[in-house]
Amino acid sequence: MNDNMALSLIEETSSFSVQKTIKFLADKFPGRVSFSTSFGMEDQVITDMIFAENLPIKVFTLDTGRHFEETYKIHNRTLSQYDKKIQVYHPNHSNVEQLLTNKGPFSFYESQENRKECCHIRKVEPLGRALQGEVIWITGLRRAQSENREHLDSFVFDATNEIIKYNPLIDWSLEQVQQYIKDHHIPYNILHDRGFASIGCAPCTRAIEPGQDFRAGRWWWENNSTQECGLHATSND
Repeated sequence: MNDNMALSLIEETSSFSVQKTIKFLADKFPGRVSFSTSFGMEDQVITDMIFAENLPIKVFTLDTGRHFEETYKIHNRTLSQYDKKIQVYHPNHSNVEQLLTNKGPFSFYESQENRKECCHIRKVEPLGRALQGEVIWITGLRRAQSENREHLDSFVFDATNEIIKYNPLIDWSLEQVQQYIKDHHIPYNILHDRGFASIGCAPCTRAIEPGQDFRAGRWWWENNSTQECGLHATSND
């Protein structure tokens, strides 16, 4: 897998709809396509596309142990609506125990280094396990979400995880995402109605004001932050 494979997939699917592309990938790489959901609006759209068509794609989530109660509620509502399994990956318990013993429960507020350490333990390491052996990783990234993502292609080679990342909603606007959810009666996290645009761990996420950057509610106490946790902070992003 490399950049050439990503470019080839862009060409092969250039005339396809998002739904057709997802099915194409499931057929082309049977048993080796995964989708990671954090239950945000974009992820709920893609989950619907996969589950409604009963596609053989692994849907998984990273449970950091620090999510909002509302996130767990939408997780449960999604399971009930589609009657499908979502595989859950937790951080390594020994690493979490050591972090909290040595630095306490809020070390991430003290420095960017500490914050990235927490993100690595709770998100990046479990993601590596979730993607092991896969060829395609489907995500809910959109160009409009942040400056760090505005030059992304639909397919990119993620060198960190040695996998092809597919971003089906890369060109979608927030309004398109919201309309799809409305049209298909898809459950979504109620925090979106309270000003939360990008929803992550509860201590690290807050609501934003109208007109603020999509990612402004994440790690707001940091200066000069790339506003990424490490899951998507690759050379391609």
